[in-house]
Amino acid sequence: MSSSNLRNAVVAFLVPLPSILFYLYFLNHLQSNNGASLSPLWSWCFHHPLLLANALFFFNVNVLFWVIGHIQCSNWMIDLYWTVIPVLLVYYYATHPLAQFDRWRSKLVIVLTWVWSIRLTHNYFRRENWQWGAREDWRFTDMRRQYGKHWWWMSFFAVYFSQQIFLIGICLPLYAVHSVDKPLNVWDFVAALVCLCGIVIAYFADTQLHDFVTRNRKLKELGKPMVPNLDRGLWWYSRHPNYFGEQLWWWGLVVFAWSLGHGWTFVGALINSMCLAYVTVLVEQRMLKQEYGAEAYWLYRKTTSACVPWFKSSAVAVKDKHT
Repeated sequence: MSSSNLRNAVVAFLVPLPSILFYLYFLNHLQSNNGASLSPLWSWCFHHPLLLANALFFFNVNVLFWVIGHIQCSNWMIDLYWTVIPVLLVYYYATHPLAQFDRWRSKLVIVLTWVWSIRLTHNYFRRENWQWGAREDWRFTDMRRQYGKHWWWMSFFAVYFSQQIFLIGICLPLYAVHSVDKPLNVWDFVAALVCLCGIVIAYFADTQLHDFVTRNRKLKELGKPMVPNLDRGLWWYSRHPNYFGEQLWWWGLVVFAWSLGHGWTFVGALINSMCLAYVTVLVEQRMLKQEYGAEAYWLYRKTTSACVPWFKSSAVAVKDKHT
């Protein structure tokens, strides 16, 4: 392991400690309080679990990650922690003193969140050749060039503050699950099925994409023509099946919350879906500007569903006929 890779791994493991230690100290303080009145700080932490989650996110992620990003000249860490923060949040909501929940529903949601996190973390490291912080998201690199000398302060909002809105928002169902104590019902099993389907679809879609990229990289190294476009497997039916699977996961969590009377938590998933739709546009614009395969992707775009897997349009038959 290179020195930079080891350094980034150590930083990644240490960086959430301020929030974790603060929260553990808060819980320990409550247990040892023996019924005495709480100080204003601990009273606020006790009565406002959602606000406390946001405060910890702001100082530990927005501020600390931002500072580290400037020191390293790379905002790589927020990508990795997208796979970790939901796990931290589900345990936070489950252990907060005001939490009330059905034990079996909580266990089900926690297990599902772990499965989702492991799947996405594996995909992240596989994509990055098992390196810690090898690169930042290409969208951040583009914005760095676009905003130039203003990027140092704009990155706080574009990279980190925006992630707080998305991550806290889409994890609201995890809060709902741990704020209502009702027995399991049929909707919990429907929600679990939707979540599992999302995880499985995303896994196979990302695996097919990884195999395609790896194969093209080898062909390029050998000086052979590369395959212009991935249109096999799940990618035959959808241009972004990995995004579709990810969205199924988050909307499956909304079903959990909706069944408990917290349908309002759909707002986070809706915002995330709208953002992903915008990201999809950026990705496709980038594909159409690539050196090879732009024409093939243009046809693929015309004949293949954008997100929800579906059959090819009749334009394929027309193309084949003319061919």
